[in-house]
Amino acid sequence: MIAGGGLTVRGSVDAGGVLAALTAEDVPALLAAGDATLWGPEAEPEASIRLGWLKVLEASQQLVDRLAKLRAELLADGLDHVVLAGMGGSSLAPEVICRTLGVDLTVLDTTDPGQVRAAVSDRLDRTVLVVSSKSGGTVETDSHRRAYLDAGLDPARQLIVVTDPGSPLEAAVTGVAREVFLADPTVGGRYSALTAFGLVPSALAGVDVSELLAEAAALHATLADPAGPATALGAILGAAALAGRDKLAIADDGSGIVGLGDWIEQLIAESTGKAGVGILPVVLESPTAPVAGGPDVLRCTVGGAMSSGSFLSGGLAAPELSVSGGLGAHFLAWEFATALAGRVLVINPFDQPNVQESKDNTNRLLASGLPTEKASSVDGAVEVYGDMEAFFHGVGDDNYVAVLAYLDRHADADAEKLRALIAERTGRPVTFGWGPRFLHSTGQYHKGGPAKGVFLQITGAVAEDLPIGGKEYTFGALQAAQAAGDREALAQRDRPVLHLHLTDRAAGIAQLLAALR
Repeated sequence: MIAGGGLTVRGSVDAGGVLAALTAEDVPALLAAGDATLWGPEAEPEASIRLGWLKVLEASQQLVDRLAKLRAELLADGLDHVVLAGMGGSSLAPEVICRTLGVDLTVLDTTDPGQVRAAVSDRLDRTVLVVSSKSGGTVETDSHRRAYLDAGLDPARQLIVVTDPGSPLEAAVTGVAREVFLADPTVGGRYSALTAFGLVPSALAGVDVSELLAEAAALHATLADPAGPATALGAILGAAALAGRDKLAIADDGSGIVGLGDWIEQLIAESTGKAGVGILPVVLESPTAPVAGGPDVLRCTVGGAMSSGSFLSGGLAAPELSVSGGLGAHFLAWEFATALAGRVLVINPFDQPNVQESKDNTNRLLASGLPTEKASSVDGAVEVYGDMEAFFHGVGDDNYVAVLAYLDRHADADAEKLRALIAERTGRPVTFGWGPRFLHSTGQYHKGGPAKGVFLQITGAVAEDLPIGGKEYTFGALQAAQAAGDREALAQRDRPVLHLHLTDRAAGIAQLLAALR
């Protein structure tokens, strides 16, 4: 057991050799000091502009009073419903923060017309829209902003923007939005939990973010210590992956932290899944949910209530890794550990070389039109593009299955039940991602990580489409193009893809669940 800075790491993985090597080379101290050379000369240019997360706490603390004042002003104006339009790192951390603390925050990270319409029509007159995008050119968040403006949102009163200095979004909203927060450009999106991207929407929704920062500050004081918990966590992740345990099954242990696995998934998958290597997070519904897999899986609980070996039966049985502590400490520790794991795996943890391909495919398909495809078979409300039986029989002993659902994650929430059922049927680890949300997360791992993925993509008929102001395409067309673009990117890498299209979403999901049961 390693404890310090409000975090405890317990592990039964033999990471002694990796930890000794990191210590001998003084890596923890060098990383804590922001040394950009740790990942080799090819990674150094990117790393040199992506280590700001190590020094962001003081600047973030300076936001606290500004955010408290703005929240009070918004409430005085009758604006008490906060909607966050953001993708990947811009949305996952605020969602975890607010869900954990029981604070209402609507997160819009989809292009599904039904889900967007439901958000836009909910309490519009009381809504504060926070648009978060580092690049300022994220197609999803730009579309969300346009949808709200089309619906009558008053930007001078109801629009808050978080973006990097000099982005096209800053140029578009300066003098238009109520307030613009410029974030630290030396912090990558998936490392931005404790920056303006994580704090602005959370604080405006009602979270006292000073507590998160205090927890992170306590952990920060231990980062340079080779015997600290964040270093231990990074060594365990790296050592396990080197030993072939490159699937990280994550379950919350009942501590009250809600959704942390989704944030960890994005951080680790996008940071390590490249050059044919990587660590694949597999987020479980509970500690007793089916994991599947075998010696390639590292079982982990996060939160604070249970320790390694606590479970007598069920999915995680005896977890080999347990990480407990406050949420602010978790954020910083997992960021530090992921950067260390990148060093161990000899990859650059700060780039995402394969993410752009799906985006380019989407833009091309929006311009040229979707390809014409004919279903291989139709069964009830399910159109099958491929051979379903061959797909499942083709899942081998070293594969993982990724379910990619381009659906409404609220109205079509039952689709998530497919993960556990497929894990039981195939005996292999199964991930579940809502599209296009996962494109900003595990999408990098799917294309750049080990070529062991087998992909089940699910799309659904659009009952009522939604236009996007100023664009020639609709949300439905954008969603379909993103799904088709991702299929192309996977197929170009010879990744097995089975596409199921639901002509009736509710009936189709029920049909798939019944078939798997």
